[in-house]
Amino acid sequence: MNILELNAVESGYHKRLNVLKAVSLKVEQGQCVAILGSNGAGKSTLLKTIMGLIDDEPRKGEIIAFGKAIQNKSTEEIARSGIAYVVEGRGMFPELTVFESLQLGAFHRKDKAGIKNDLDKIYEVFPRLAERPKQLCGTMSGGEQQMLAIARAMMSAPKLMMLDEPSLGLAPLLVQDIFQTIKSINSSGTGVLLVEQNATQALKIADYGYVLESGRIVLEGTAQELRENENVRELYLGVSEAKTDKRIFVKRQRRWN
Repeated sequence: MNILELNAVESGYHKRLNVLKAVSLKVEQGQCVAILGSNGAGKSTLLKTIMGLIDDEPRKGEIIAFGKAIQNKSTEEIARSGIAYVVEGRGMFPELTVFESLQLGAFHRKDKAGIKNDLDKIYEVFPRLAERPKQLCGTMSGGEQQMLAIARAMMSAPKLMMLDEPSLGLAPLLVQDIFQTIKSINSSGTGVLLVEQNATQALKIADYGYVLESGRIVLEGTAQELRENENVRELYLGVSEAKTDKRIFVKRQRRWN
């Protein structure tokens, strides 16, 4: 069952600039899907389009989440439908405390017992947050803010979590922690759509992946297939001597050069 499906979606900024060009992809229930691509490929635009943050709706195509079209819905409606979005740069409100930020993540929920239960679970996953509920977000380190951003998204009890560059600017040890947390979230049954330039780490936890270049999907396949693909290895994994099966997954009869 697909929890998210994009069919030939086109989207962009201003009236004349299209960034996404006929993008089609899907996320199945319980799946972790990675979006790879260079800077300016349209990865962040993709997530913002799904979340209703660019234009009122996509210029073309259809976005279906949990069996219903959402391309004409507001960002609040999309969030209430079960999609959580962890933006690039964490999106913290520096004047709020850790506890207030976590409560903000559950803004649309009415189940007080469920909120408390989820908060307890989050404090188990992120013991640093449990130690400092009254600390202002603006005084936290980058790694702590990223943990809080993910925890805030978890508080919405999402069926799908979208993350934009969660490892950006973090020390290597913290990167490992963040990816382990994402893997744990996915293992609990939450679908994950992950935009990440650290392709090595992304493909370690992903089930499936897409390569986005100049606003188009140019390659797709299982995480293993992408790891073995010569172009992916050279451009994103830092391996130039790869020898791979030339039959791997250029599905749209388009040669990726």
